[in-house]
Amino acid sequence: MAKKRDNGPPPTTAQRLGSLLKSARDTMRKDKGLNGDLDRLPLLTWLMFLKFLDDHETEAETAAKLSRQKYRPTIDPPYRWRDWASKDALTGDELLKFVSAEETTRPDATRGPGLVPYLRSFAGSADPKRRVVGEVFGGVVNRMESGYLLRAIVDQVNGIHFNSSDEIHTLGHLYESMLKEMRDAAGDSGEFYTPRAVVRFMVQATNPRLGETVLDPAAGTGGFLVEAFTHLKAQAKKAADFDTLQKRSIFGQEAKPLPFMLCQMNLLLHGLDAPEVTKGNSLDVKLVELGDADRVDVILTNPPFGGEEEKGIQNGFPADKQTSETALLFLQLIMRKLRKTPKPGRAAVVVPNGTLFGDGVCGRIKHELLTNFNLHTVVRLPNGVFAPYTSIPTNILFFDRSGSTSDVWYYELPPPDGRKQYTKTAPIPFEAFDDCLAWWPKRAENERAWKVPAAELIAAGCNLDRKNPNAKPDAEHLPPGQLVESILAKEAKIAAIVGEIKQLLAGSGP
Repeated sequence: MAKKRDNGPPPTTAQRLGSLLKSARDTMRKDKGLNGDLDRLPLLTWLMFLKFLDDHETEAETAAKLSRQKYRPTIDPPYRWRDWASKDALTGDELLKFVSAEETTRPDATRGPGLVPYLRSFAGSADPKRRVVGEVFGGVVNRMESGYLLRAIVDQVNGIHFNSSDEIHTLGHLYESMLKEMRDAAGDSGEFYTPRAVVRFMVQATNPRLGETVLDPAAGTGGFLVEAFTHLKAQAKKAADFDTLQKRSIFGQEAKPLPFMLCQMNLLLHGLDAPEVTKGNSLDVKLVELGDADRVDVILTNPPFGGEEEKGIQNGFPADKQTSETALLFLQLIMRKLRKTPKPGRAAVVVPNGTLFGDGVCGRIKHELLTNFNLHTVVRLPNGVFAPYTSIPTNILFFDRSGSTSDVWYYELPPPDGRKQYTKTAPIPFEAFDDCLAWWPKRAENERAWKVPAAELIAAGCNLDRKNPNAKPDAEHLPPGQLVESILAKEAKIAAIVGEIKQLLAGSGP
């Protein structure tokens, strides 16, 4: 009798989904129309988006039938995933035409627009879900040249079950790792990524509470919004809490089509059913026209810096604070969008060093920040946190609308042990913020923290670029005479220790 082969335990959800995604990406590498992860991940994203939507709509449709209610799907036949992506439904050139052509023969043998043109037509729809789909597909272009390889990827995505909470949770983590890989492949295009450790620290320090509204006006791929959603979700205990979490908590805006699509998918995979993220430039507003209805409780963001905005955008800002510098326009927008009553809004914003010491328009913006807002903390990040995308030193401004600034606390994060800076291969870990978070609620001066009166900063032209007065002197920056004395003193100490060890060895005998 043949012995039954033991294949071992079944693969875990993470192993199965990880293998599935790897297979899909290996398949995409064979297609000559795709050029690196900047092409592959968006393709995989919009395919997963459609499968995700169809799995949820299938459940909603079943629930509607059981309750004898009418149900109108977001996507009509024959454009639903189940209509064209089911095994062997379409393949080869037929599949390519259905996906991309302005007009083609559809799976139901009728003529009509292809899948992507049909979904693009949803832009501007009164139905929120259709509008989101239309906005997502507004920037989608299928670059695959082989319909047979596309068919293989569709079959692989069919193996994901978006009606399984376990699979969605696992896929959310896997998707984040893919976003990180895309960031590594993006080069100069990677301005919409912020290290996860920095995001998590900013969320924990601002501590959003359920019932508050959280906004990222430069949402990128959704890192801040996902982390804030996770933070708020831990506070939800009853049905009303989850309703608040889903419908009245998380908001964002993103101008670029690719990160906008990735942001939508990122939030969906982390459990936000209908993300309130709009596509467009947050700066395209008239600042004076923003009212209470436009304001929020918490703003968490890393707005792009180094960019330039056109004159039409600048004209929406006060005449004495108009600038082409994107970071300074975003800072003004954030200040304006913070709620004042009934509870003062608060913000955490990443800014380049130039914002701290800049004068002119920059100085006038900081003067308003110090006099009309409470700039209570500046966290000075070590070098290399945003490597390799920028070598510009960065800081995090924490401020709120509780009144004018009395004192500004500074906290300087140290570089990694034994190194001068963080790098792409050795990024900043969340643990690097442990001491700062422990110091946060009960502040006292130490070798990393100090405070400066706002009046002193204003008198100095609102220059916020203050060096740490409590830092231990760096030997590299000592005067030559002191440096020589320091080296000789250390050598003498080492010689004394070696002498003591010799005496001990001599006294211990053979």
